[in-house]
This record gives sequence, C-alpha cells and structure tokens, in this order.
Amino acid sequence: MTSTSRKVIAVLGVGPGLGMSVARRFRREGFAVALVSRTDVRHAGYRAELAADGVESRSYAADVTDPQQVRDVLTRIAADLGDIDTVYYGPAAADLGARIVPLPDADAAAVRAPFESAVLPAVGVVTAVLPRMLERGDGALFFGGGLSGLRPMPMLGNLAPASAALRMYVLTLAAAVKEHGVYAATLTIGGLIERGDIHRTMVEQGMPLPTLDPDEIADTAWHMYVARDEAEAVFDALTPAA
Repeated sequence: MTSTSRKVIAVLGVGPGLGMSVARRFRREGFAVALVSRTDVRHAGYRAELAADGVESRSYAADVTDPQQVRDVLTRIAADLGDIDTVYYGPAAADLGARIVPLPDADAAAVRAPFESAVLPAVGVVTAVLPRMLERGDGALFFGGGLSGLRPMPMLGNLAPASAALRMYVLTLAAAVKEHGVYAATLTIGGLIERGDIHRTMVEQGMPLPTLDPDEIADTAWHMYVARDEAEAVFDALTPAA
C-alpha cells in the first residue's frame, strides 16, 4: 500500500460535469483522487484537465453495475492510495433517459429495470466500502440522485420509483451509520448539470433546459462533509419559484 497521510476520495461513474467538479473540490482540501468509469476512453483527458488545475489523480476502468468489478476496483484504489475515506457515486442519474416508460404504460419489468441499473449498484458500492469505514469509525458516502425521488415528475415515468427508493435508502443509511462515525448523504438534483454529457446532448439538439453549476454542487458537498449535520441537499432548477 502506498503510504500517505492524505485522505482518499473515489469518484465512481465520473463524467465531465459533477464528477470532475467533486474531484477538484475535494482535492483542494488535500484529498488523493481516484476516478472510476466504465471505460478508460476519456481518462487521459480527465487526468490532464485535473493536472492543469494542479490536481494529481489516478483512473480506473470498472463497470459499477457489476458488484465484483466494484469490489475489485475499490481494493485496487486502497492498495494504490490508501484507505478510501469518501466515495461519490454518480451514475444513478445518468444514462437512463432512453428507457423512460410512462407509468400508466409501465409493467413490472419496466419499473424494475431502473432499480437494477441504479439502486442495486449503489447498494453494491455500500456493501464494498462500508465495513472498512465502520471498522475505522470514519468515512463518507455521497450519492447523486434525481428530483423525481422527492417530487412527483410524471414525465420521468418508471425512473421515479427507483429515484425515490435510492433517496430513501441513502437517508435511512445515513441515520443508521451516523452514530458509528460514518456520514452518508444524497445530492438531489433537478436540472441539467453544466458540462455534463446529458447537458451537451440537449444543447446539441436545441433543447435548452434549466441548468445547475456542478462547481456549486461540489462546494455544497464539501461543506456537508465538514458539517455532517444534513443528509440531503436539493438543487432544483426545474420548480418555478413560488
């Protein structure tokens, strides 16, 4: 194991928007950064972008929907950098739009699919990292989630039940592990993340929607990490002001 006094953050499902912002924000506080996504196609670019900001990072390819790959990559990160202090799990809100089925038309299989692609992988991540965090009596888990987990959004159809389940899973987990020194929280996001893949696609298609600044979300995540008194932050660019 590499000897280091720095804390380590693993950013799972890293993308050009929020994942990279989280990596930069925590590195500003002295964290070592591990970036994980399904393929390594964009990793060199990510590392170069972070290096331009003075951030050293390592990158790893793993499918976070595969429990064995999750366990293996987290073991590699710990071996390379040291015990993982913080995990940011970001794939939950991404790459699901093509599978939206309106709830009046959704059968059990359609409702189940987002659970299998978003909720269960998040549980797999927790299963992989939580025992060591509990053993140390320290650690943090952040999850990106969607606003449909908090407010009815019929246009998201079969994604909404899974979003709600992930949100309640994280909130319940947060309450269960708090007394053991571990912090868990959800970042509930309503809007397009600037610089993210979905945002770029919408812009290219001429479909502008309200956006959110990933740097501001990452900054909030850092302050949540420090304070550890709130298990959720809501970022809502979609609901009109009252």
